[in-house]
Amino acid sequence: MKHFINLNDLESVPELVKQGRALKADPFSFQHLGKNKTIGLLFFNSSLRTRISTQKAALNLGMNVIVMNVGADSWQLEFEDGVIMDQGKAEHIKEAAAVLGQYCDVLAVRAFAELKDRDADYEETVLEKFRKYAGVPIINLESATRHPCQSLADLITIEELKVVERPKVVLTWAPHFKPLPQAVANSFAEWVLKTDYEFVIANPEGYDLSPEYIKNTKVVHNQEEAFAGADFIYTKNWSSFEHYGQVLTQDPAWRITPEKMALTNNGKFMHCLPVRRGLKVADEVLDSPDSVVIQQAGNRVWSVQAALKNILEAL
Repeated sequence: MKHFINLNDLESVPELVKQGRALKADPFSFQHLGKNKTIGLLFFNSSLRTRISTQKAALNLGMNVIVMNVGADSWQLEFEDGVIMDQGKAEHIKEAAAVLGQYCDVLAVRAFAELKDRDADYEETVLEKFRKYAGVPIINLESATRHPCQSLADLITIEELKVVERPKVVLTWAPHFKPLPQAVANSFAEWVLKTDYEFVIANPEGYDLSPEYIKNTKVVHNQEEAFAGADFIYTKNWSSFEHYGQVLTQDPAWRITPEKMALTNNGKFMHCLPVRRGLKVADEVLDSPDSVVIQQAGNRVWSVQAALKNILEAL
């Protein structure tokens, strides 16, 4: 594996899930791969799970780790080509990425959507510029449109917990007071479609995700209908794709409650975290034995470690 930016960089999703589970059982078995290698973690946006899980995964593989908050710890970067740099941005991505590639064997980058211009966000300028100019492998720690480390952890979690060979998995929208990116939802849909799970998406009218990511997935606008008989409920808010970045509704009827979970087949509750208690989901659901959000977060270590292992093996 040269990069871990999107699914096009992978040979097999099931194989990577299998490797993640194997690493969880034996975390230090490939420490020799990272000896005398350095990974640089670049955060354009804040992080808790992604930052710590990636550091831990790299350390498990014997790597040195450097962390930088871009903008706070570095110059502001310019990404536009041909621009006259007479404003606030002091360094161009061409030099910045290339220099970081001199210092690090692998770079991992986190850069959210701005939710202003759909075409600009979906071009993935930040990740693609690093891929183009850094000269080293790039790991996507969440971009404008995808969060592959999260999605791999999600599939590891489902594989650990499923009690039927082909579980019913529901991705459901939940209310939020501000616009959020589509990256986690896009990515989860994209990865689940590489499995044989029964997959349903539930969201209000106007919140359908990009056809590029959901393809022919069944989409319903009735949450209770989707929950019926489900084995896993994955909850996430996202802003409108069609009316890009907008909040069209904050309908509290889409909040996850014990009554809705009772419609499932003893379904497990999943969320990528952080989650706003009471707004998206009732405390009773989050605190119940069927909530697997902590196990899901713990699996973030093994997802990024599996991806990083494959990258190191290809160096």
